[in-house]
Amino acid sequence: MASVREKRLDSDYRALRTTFAAEDRIEIRAVGTAPFDKYMVVYKIPSLRLNAAGQPMRVDATVVEISLPADYPRMPPMARTVAGDVVFHPNFNASKICLADEWSPSFQLVDIVREIGELLTWEKFNIRSPLNAVAAEWSQAHKDEIPLARIQLGGAPVDIQIN
Repeated sequence: MASVREKRLDSDYRALRTTFAAEDRIEIRAVGTAPFDKYMVVYKIPSLRLNAAGQPMRVDATVVEISLPADYPRMPPMARTVAGDVVFHPNFNASKICLADEWSPSFQLVDIVREIGELLTWEKFNIRSPLNAVAAEWSQAHKDEIPLARIQLGGAPVDIQIN
């Protein structure tokens, strides 16, 4: 008999497939064997990186790894960019994407995937407790340049508080 966690992982997988099946701006790959607790997500949407001169430049794709810990859904997913893609954003650093500030098991993985997309395009950002203080400062001086785009991945997004 499947455990509660296995049922949740299966439900998340099915929801991801259903929600994003027709979405051309996102590609989601489950990693490992079912029930899946790790995903590689290719976001084909604009985000910022620093160029060789240390200035923000726009790029059109970002790869994110989402891992679900052993005590998920009681504990939140962990997310990071891969392949050396360090996103220039207040809520990203080289090893982490800061997700839900107040995590609840009722949050769905589909919502986290949408939330990361909104972070990448600078539709959402939190400068109160940034992982990247330089990006937080930049955001205040460049308010007229953000968001980079307005997206709606896989239907209507659900708002989640981020940190």
